[in-house]
Amino acid sequence: MAELLRLLEDEDVRVWLEQKQAAASESRDNEAVWFIEEREALLRARFNAFFSAVPRVSDELSRVGSTVWQDARSNGVMPAALVLAIIAGIAFGIEWIFRHSVPAVPFPNPLLRQTYTEFLTLSIFTAIVAILFLLFAWPPLVRVVVLYSLLALIACKLATALCRIALAASIMSARSYLRVRIFVALLAATMAFSAVSERLGVAADVQSALTIGLSIPIVVLAMAMIWRERSSDVRSWRDRISRAMGISGAIVLWLLWCGDFMALFWLGVMIVLVPRALSIADSLMLSFSPSRSNERDPSDPKAVLLVRGTRAIILIAAVDWVAFVWRNNFPFASGEVTLIRTIIAGAFNSVVILLIIDLVWQLAKAYITRKLRDVGDEGTSPSNALARESRLRTLLPVFRNALAAALLCVAVLTILSEMGVKIGPLVAGAGVVGVAIGFGSQTLVRDVVSGVFYLLDDAFRVGEYIEAGSYTGVVESFSLRSVRLRHHRGPIFTVPFGSLGAIKNASRDWTVDKFRIRVPFKTDVDKVRKLIKEIGAQLQADPELGSLFIEPLKLKGVEQISEYGIELGIAFTCKPGQQTMIRRNAYAMVMQAFHENGIDFAQPMVQVSGDDKETAAATFAARQSPGKTTSPGTASPA
Repeated sequence: MAELLRLLEDEDVRVWLEQKQAAASESRDNEAVWFIEEREALLRARFNAFFSAVPRVSDELSRVGSTVWQDARSNGVMPAALVLAIIAGIAFGIEWIFRHSVPAVPFPNPLLRQTYTEFLTLSIFTAIVAILFLLFAWPPLVRVVVLYSLLALIACKLATALCRIALAASIMSARSYLRVRIFVALLAATMAFSAVSERLGVAADVQSALTIGLSIPIVVLAMAMIWRERSSDVRSWRDRISRAMGISGAIVLWLLWCGDFMALFWLGVMIVLVPRALSIADSLMLSFSPSRSNERDPSDPKAVLLVRGTRAIILIAAVDWVAFVWRNNFPFASGEVTLIRTIIAGAFNSVVILLIIDLVWQLAKAYITRKLRDVGDEGTSPSNALARESRLRTLLPVFRNALAAALLCVAVLTILSEMGVKIGPLVAGAGVVGVAIGFGSQTLVRDVVSGVFYLLDDAFRVGEYIEAGSYTGVVESFSLRSVRLRHHRGPIFTVPFGSLGAIKNASRDWTVDKFRIRVPFKTDVDKVRKLIKEIGAQLQADPELGSLFIEPLKLKGVEQISEYGIELGIAFTCKPGQQTMIRRNAYAMVMQAFHENGIDFAQPMVQVSGDDKETAAATFAARQSPGKTTSPGTASPA
């Protein structure tokens, strides 16, 4: 330790350390410049090596072929090509026998049956190939050739199975099916040949030249597929531009691959292939449903899980692969520039987070939409189920909005965290601001809290008629802070929950409606009771009104003896909200029944009389006789 301190105090050592630090700083500052120059030098060396290796390709292939042949002969094994032919023939034969002899499993959807058949036969083919390969102890060089060749063959079989499924779902035409199979076969053969060449010790420059040469037919086929896939209207300038852009993109990607710019190459490949893969996956997933093969139902959680889940898997796989390639081939993603590395890694991780949150939100929204649609018809459910459905219509929109806000907050905070932002102070600051807002806006907090407890107490639901203080109306909707009431005459009240107070709900379970009628003193109450009973029976027999009654229309008895007659009370029990219509019909039927049975309604009458009734009567009689007058208080002569 003392020696180290002494060295650090030495002037020469200190100057040397400062120079090293300055050189490192300058290197970091010029990292982008060094990267461009290094890429240019590597690209130039790669092309020089390619042109210098072309004359040596045939000699290198002959050498490697002879080496493999000698390895097979010295170990008493057949040539690799013959071994491959035998294994492939046996596997194809067993697969053909199984495909044509085993009865088809019944599926409600033809596409499911096709998918089951293709993947089952692919599994059998792969199993047969694996068993035949593992049965024998191969020489080292022959083993490498056979192994990678069989892997390329299995990849071609997988592509064929997927193409047949797409063809059965009418996503791919017959010509495209053939072109894709040829393209995949060439690509698999090229990749297998590259792997075998590397394992057999082919020179790196010769291997690169061979790979580039074999890739030329693949690029040509890709350009032909792009040309044939576009619109058949060759005279359209849009079609020409689209074709030219597609072919130019294929050439640019090939040049990036040839120049070993793998980060940009795979980014371009994913930009080209992922949208097409998403479109094909959507069509395939929707085709698996027999009832909705041509339309998307946003309220079906199964369809949403299939479509959105498949999309998420494709996008996450593409993003992870691009991130892996960039970390290993792009210096800004794995070098010393910490900020750029953090931003790039955070961007890739943020895409994955957004995809997962989007899948959760789409599933929740589909489930809530399905529930709201299922409870939309109020006339087909019994009363207890209707009450539960009404509560669901009330609570589910609020829950959906709260879930959206929660997922949005989680997504924003998680993305900021992935980008390198410390979210601890943000969360703490948001808590402090929330407390300050709570103290500063007590009315708003009271409204929100009151609304939560109103909903928990099930005080009202959407579609119910309530009275709260001076506000009355039907509940149309509500937010976290207020409720919207539609008055029966049309106006809308937007009332904060904190201002509601006690609530009178007129739409729950049942309601009793009472009204009174006034009849003269001489009316037979028993006769009126019988008439009211008959009217109640008629109302219950009515096909429109009968189902609304809980207890029939009845005469309750004499409620009051008034100055002009007696008041009779009539009542009935019915479903909430239907009492007005029943009462109107009951009024009309009571009036008709009273008229047919000679019963009058009591009317106000005024009778004027003095102390001397005889004098009043005489005066009245004198007034009725013409030409005679009698003064008040004078009796007429006998």
